[in-house]
Amino acid sequence: MINVIAVDDEPLALQLVTGYIEKTPGLTLLGNFENPLEAAGFLASSDVDLVFIDIQMPDFTGIEFTRSMLKGPKVIFTTAYEKYALEGFKLDVVDYLLKPFSYEEFLKAVHKAERLIKLERALPEKIEANSEFLFLKSDYKIKRINFDDIMYIEGLKEYVKVYTRDDPNPILSLASLKLLETKLPPEKFMRVHRSFIVNLQRIDTIARSRIIFGKVYIPVGDQYKDKFQEFLDKNFL
Repeated sequence: MINVIAVDDEPLALQLVTGYIEKTPGLTLLGNFENPLEAAGFLASSDVDLVFIDIQMPDFTGIEFTRSMLKGPKVIFTTAYEKYALEGFKLDVVDYLLKPFSYEEFLKAVHKAERLIKLERALPEKIEANSEFLFLKSDYKIKRINFDDIMYIEGLKEYVKVYTRDDPNPILSLASLKLLETKLPPEKFMRVHRSFIVNLQRIDTIARSRIIFGKVYIPVGDQYKDKFQEFLDKNFL
């Protein structure tokens, strides 16, 4: 079912669209409003999928209403003025019904809204990043890099170098160290310098505020020392 509200300051026009909604299978009318401000208040606390709204209303127009919505219901404009069609297009509304409109025109607009709503409902709400690997573009290819294989990452001006345990040559990618840091699981990785992120599970030796990976000495920067020391204290015998 699709939850719907109708908004129009003209009682007869509101009655018409309300009647259309009530006789259309698949639509549930949650409310009709002559005052768009009341409709906005209702929308803020209700699960609405689709809004039919007049454009030319005193105090708060349908265009202003649509711009102000915090949630994302679909919108179909109902208006007696063709001149607002371009504005509706800019606001990405589903359709634009020019008064007086027939039930057939109403139904065509509803079917467009139904297709969009069903498509959105079929999509996953959020795709979570995993904690095992990431994909990185390098040398015109996309490479999978397992987090456990990373030793440390060096940031250059516009690039990063990812050093792994089984390859002496780093993986070079056009990316910022700051962006890459957001993709790494914080329980496994720590930024220890403005130019370096290290894999905490791969640290073997530390000497004089430097982390040693073979012949590479990575300094711990002053602004990162407290956090790194906290990590050491939690894991120190």
